[in-house]
This record gives sequence, C-alpha cells and structure tokens, in this order.
Amino acid sequence: MTQTETGRARIEEAIAAGYAAAQATGGGKNADYIPFLASVPPDLLAVAVVTAEGQVFKTGDADYAFAIESISKVFTLALVMEAIGASAVHEKLGADPTGLPFNSVIALELHQGKPLSPLVNAGAIAAASLVAGSDAESCWASILDNQSRFAGRPIALSPEVNSSEQATNFHNRAIAWLLYSAGTCYSDPMRAVDVYTRQCSTLVTTVDLATMGATLASGGVNPVTKERVIAGDHVAPILAEMMMEGLYTSSGDWAFNVGLPAKSGVGGGILAVVPGKLAIAAFAPPLDDAGNSVRGQVAVAKVAEILGYNLFRP
Repeated sequence: MTQTETGRARIEEAIAAGYAAAQATGGGKNADYIPFLASVPPDLLAVAVVTAEGQVFKTGDADYAFAIESISKVFTLALVMEAIGASAVHEKLGADPTGLPFNSVIALELHQGKPLSPLVNAGAIAAASLVAGSDAESCWASILDNQSRFAGRPIALSPEVNSSEQATNFHNRAIAWLLYSAGTCYSDPMRAVDVYTRQCSTLVTTVDLATMGATLASGGVNPVTKERVIAGDHVAPILAEMMMEGLYTSSGDWAFNVGLPAKSGVGGGILAVVPGKLAIAAFAPPLDDAGNSVRGQVAVAKVAEILGYNLFRP
C-alpha cells in the first residue's frame, strides 16, 4: 500500500469511527425558536473530511442540504477582512470570547456597545454592516458569491429558511439598534440585520462545509477549484477568532478537549480546521444548551483524535 493509500485508509477509518461514536450518542434537541429548524429530521447524521490537496471523504447524510446558520459568520468575516484588513477588523469587531450566550445583549452593554467577537450575533451584524455595497442587494450578492467560492460550487438561499428567520429576528433587530446607537453598526441597522439573516439562511451540505474549511486549511486556496479565495495572511486571524468563540460558551472546553479552531451553527453543522492539513465537518440537528450539535461535536472530536490532530500537542 502506498503512502497516499495509507493516508486515505486512515481518514476513511477515522470518519467511520466518528460516525459510529456520534450515532451512539443521544441527547440534545433541534433549535425551536426558528420554526424551520424545529422541523428538520433529528436523526440525520453526516461526517466529511476534505484535505488541503482536495481529497473528499464522506459518510452518512453528507449530501443533505441544511441551513448554514452561524457558521456563515466565519466567511463574512473573511470577506470583510479582505476589504478592510485584519487590523481594522480587530479594532471594530474584536477577538475575545464574551463568556455569555451568542445572542447576549448584556455582553454588548457591558462594553459600551462594542462587539467583542465577529462570531457572536452582535459582532456578526456589525460585520454584515461593513460589507461593501450601495444597498442590501449588492451586499447580499457579495456574501453569497463569497460563500460559493469557499464551497467551490454555487450556494443558494433557502426562501423558506430566510422567511422563517426574518419573521422571528426581533432580538437581532434590537442588537442592531444598540450597535447603531454606539456607533458600531456601519450601515442602516435594519439593512445589516436583513443581510445578516440572509447569510445564515443559505443551504450547504456537510461536504460543502468541509470544503469551505479546507480552503482555510490550505491557506486561502480552495483545494477543489484551486481558486485563491482570500489572502494567506488572513487565515491565521480567522482561525484565532474561531478558537476564541467558535462554539460560543463551550469554546474553552472545546479548545481544552479537542484543540482545533472550529465553528458551529444552530442548524446542526460544525466545522473544524487543521491548518495545512484538512477540515472536518459534521451535521446532526439536535443541539446542547450552548447551541452546538451534540453528535456533531462527538464526531469531529473522534476524527481529530484518531488522526492525531490537536494544535496544542507536539
């Protein structure tokens, strides 16, 4: 068996073990504050890996399209960083964990209306307000194109998800007005919420997520299409943001136990990146109290463990 074949067999073994471990795990429930998400079959489960060379591995319901939700924050962050630079992003959007739920108003008020992280709702709405464009449609077109370039195929908005979210996003509208009153929302606040809500309402598969993560793992070049999507210098600060706040109030536990930058979404997706190597993605709708996929975390952690990837271990 060649070294390449050995590597493939090892990844296949790892995703099979990750899938089995997740399948044996119970608990959690679908997000129910967004009606569409409550209706997704809770027994769906998928695991995928895409390497920095463009090899694709998948098992389970890996071609089922689900709502990207908060994982979209990573890619809008990348888009904004390309436009204004890492230093300006750090100044305007922060890079620190809030220690509070992802939609916390208190976290914003405690810091005079300045977001601490672009990966919680306040910072993500501020990030959406920084996307260049003369109106909501042009901003949205840039975000959708960016998601598609990361995924290596056209990504589409789900009108059903978007309608469900736009009808229930009153809390985020309040956050946007608080940002605006503090001078930290950089467009019309309702436009920013509209665009932010749409970015969370696109549909992706587990393979799409792994490809998007592998684009970060390969230094900003999509390993499938070979297109450079973002500057290599911007990858490290994006991964740092993911490590700090990617799993919300569980981010510290995830770093302690798994040691990889990651991002979750309340649609049930989770993505972890091994710089220079690969990305691991999983999908399972039931969430824990912090808003992270219960079985998705188990799957990704098991794959990382078997492959020996933890940034804090020699």
